[in-house]
Amino acid sequence: MIMSTHRPLRVLQLGSPAGLYGAERWILALVKHLAPEAVTSIVGSVQDQPGPEPEICQYAARQSLQTQVFHSHGRMSWSAVGQIKRFIRDAQIDILHTHFYKTDLLGLLATRGTDCRLVSTPHGWSAKAGLKLAAYEALDRAIFPFFDAVAPLSQDLYDGLRHIPGLSGRRLRLIPNGVDLSEVEAARAPAPGSDPALPPGRFVIGYIGQLISRKRIDTLIEAFARAQVPGKYLCLIGQGPQREEFERQAQALGVAGDIRFCGYREDRLALLKGFDAFVLPSELEGIPRCLMESMGAGVATVASDVPGCRDIVTHEKTGLLFPLGDANALSACLERLAGDTGLRRTLAQSGQRYVYEKYSAASMARAYTELFQTLAGARPLAGVA
Repeated sequence: MIMSTHRPLRVLQLGSPAGLYGAERWILALVKHLAPEAVTSIVGSVQDQPGPEPEICQYAARQSLQTQVFHSHGRMSWSAVGQIKRFIRDAQIDILHTHFYKTDLLGLLATRGTDCRLVSTPHGWSAKAGLKLAAYEALDRAIFPFFDAVAPLSQDLYDGLRHIPGLSGRRLRLIPNGVDLSEVEAARAPAPGSDPALPPGRFVIGYIGQLISRKRIDTLIEAFARAQVPGKYLCLIGQGPQREEFERQAQALGVAGDIRFCGYREDRLALLKGFDAFVLPSELEGIPRCLMESMGAGVATVASDVPGCRDIVTHEKTGLLFPLGDANALSACLERLAGDTGLRRTLAQSGQRYVYEKYSAASMARAYTELFQTLAGARPLAGVA
């Protein structure tokens, strides 16, 4: 329980309209665990294309949260800046919390001339960005010294930012990523044979996330094709622009019949609990939510040996790591897990313990509450549980 004479701080979370992926679910997990006595959350998004309301706002509304959609004419627009500025003033927003280069830049412009404090949480950078995207991300890092606080969610991201002039010290705050373990606990695996994504009697290898190049699904499909695992089956949950490319790859390798592309699934956590192994072959991550969810669900986990993944997975202790892009090494990991149930059980149990000890959303929310209160000049609230 939180007791205070101050009104709750009003915090606008400005997310992406692209879909409900790791960063958007991160925002929703944070908002869920922020104590309402301390923080009133509004979930917003900047919509730059015609269509239905952004998914993050739809989901937040179903959770009885206030939402706000700002409309941008193109990727960047002064109209959106004006809309956000007016909303900040009319709704008496104390903190604007942004999460991507676009919302970072819009937020910086919109908060100028207001009393609203500005916080950014970088979620990671593109490994093989094109010239335009690389320029936007470089601009994003360049404007961080003008923010009231920047709170990267992993040590690797923090280390990459602390050398920026004007950003060191109290302005830069490491707040480790967290996952809503209550959602993981509440999920129930489908009954055997009730969902074609989890065929009975098969060794099910799973992935949850976007079907985009930096996730390196091509490495996973190639490793799956090579793996000498009886009854192997690959379940890919998520959508993205490269789905057709990956489907063609599966056909070419002769394993299309053993791979199911599920698209977006609301019940992803229930399906996750039916996996025998979870794989994240990505080339770039902050601290990946999907790994925390899989480990929290007690599923043996395999990940590429890159920053972010290795922050969570310790090889042969909380999971298995393989060199980025090495399909042979990943195939060997899958064969080990399929052939050694004792190892699979040990890694699943130790990974679950580690995530529960280190990466709860409740702990992350406490750290953000303290940051918001400090920036707003509020007296620290006692009794944060």
